[in-house]
Amino acid sequence: MVEIHHLNCVRIVSPYGDNVGGHCMLLKENDHMALIDTGIGLLDTCHPVERIGRELVELVGYRFDKKLTAIQQIKNLGLNPSNVCDCIISHLDNDHIGGLADFPEATVHVGYEEYENYLSGNPRYLKTPLLHNPVVKTYPKSTNEWFGFEARKVCTSLATEIFLIPLFGHTLGHCGIAVKCNDHWLFYIADAYYLRDELTNLEHPINKLAEARADDNVMRLESVNRIRNVLSSHPEIRCFGYHDIDEFTSFAKNN
Repeated sequence: MVEIHHLNCVRIVSPYGDNVGGHCMLLKENDHMALIDTGIGLLDTCHPVERIGRELVELVGYRFDKKLTAIQQIKNLGLNPSNVCDCIISHLDNDHIGGLADFPEATVHVGYEEYENYLSGNPRYLKTPLLHNPVVKTYPKSTNEWFGFEARKVCTSLATEIFLIPLFGHTLGHCGIAVKCNDHWLFYIADAYYLRDELTNLEHPINKLAEARADDNVMRLESVNRIRNVLSSHPEIRCFGYHDIDEFTSFAKNN
């Protein structure tokens, strides 16, 4: 049986809120653990200008706190961070992978298209999060399906079923992550939407930011629409994104 902890590993102050989060998950089976996205790490927190750059720190509105890092939260749970064997990554934007260096022995699992986009020199990505040269396992297009979505089975040290679900648009290889949580499914859609309100309010002001940050906005809107449709057809799926602090608060109550 998998044990799941919801961790908020980012704090951003922006015009859209003074407490924008970074909703990561820690999966634990016996002595093996996996992270789904890592948030901002210790190195970013201690050396933000060198690791991220002053301009980006100020533009995004990062607020750094060691207590928010995944490694510190894992220690606070009484667990050993060295038992994190796998990091399953939605996409390679810095706020999602800044903590990878805190788990240098962990295998990084990411969609093939996303890693190729990262290697292409796309200026949205920072090189610092992968300077420790982790093992990177990529997952190409698959014929498997999950509730009508293409599903790429992730091979980790855990028995739990985990799939990368292509939700392209925010980046060219952006994926959601589906996790079988004992008797139900969790569907982490990462940055496919910033706020859940986007599913019901097509004129929400944050849509302009989402459009500006998208590598392909047409694909992004298609991904949002597919999320909207699957949740309408399958309300039993528990869905959440990365940045919506209200969603995080709801899930964290069950930690």
